[in-house]
Amino acid sequence: MWDDRYGQPGFAYGTEPNDWLAAQAALIPKGRVLSVADGEGRNGVFLASLGHDVTSVDASPVGLAKASALAAARGVPLTTVVADLAEFEIEPIAWQGIVSIFCHLPAPLRRRVHAQVVRGLAPGGVFILEAYTVAQLKRGTGGPKAAELLPSLDDLRAELEGLELVHAAEREREVHEGAFHDGPSDVVQVVARKPA
Repeated sequence: MWDDRYGQPGFAYGTEPNDWLAAQAALIPKGRVLSVADGEGRNGVFLASLGHDVTSVDASPVGLAKASALAAARGVPLTTVVADLAEFEIEPIAWQGIVSIFCHLPAPLRRRVHAQVVRGLAPGGVFILEAYTVAQLKRGTGGPKAAELLPSLDDLRAELEGLELVHAAEREREVHEGAFHDGPSDVVQVVARKPA
């Protein structure tokens, strides 16, 4: 499905970063940053433009080929890794930042990935997440159609135990990111820091 979506002309979610990420990115210490489910690279390339050493991981080689092209067009380095998050291992105590923007996983896999996020951050490292919540199902303005892929704030609080939640909220907001995220949206947003 993702290869099909990313194989279409243009960029499915645009080439600009998620605006929640852009607003919070200054909180990430300079260094290595991992962007999970980075698709066509709009978020990874943005983070690279801030001077981070960015690795973009996605299951779609088609998406990551576009990410590499976008990075080249913007004149920034970007490391890409084609991997299913069910099999990818986040390197422990290695990342100044980890970013998860609209990465919707089945709950058991999400819990596994978030446990790796907690271990993967270096002391002082920052995790930034935005995802749709179950309330989004009534809208039709983006995101999965399955409730089990949509986390609540309570889910995330439990899964990110060991990190200090700098910001954690469910809210309604306008999201305009290409053809597939467009309109009023119900989201959960988290900024979490690993204690130094």
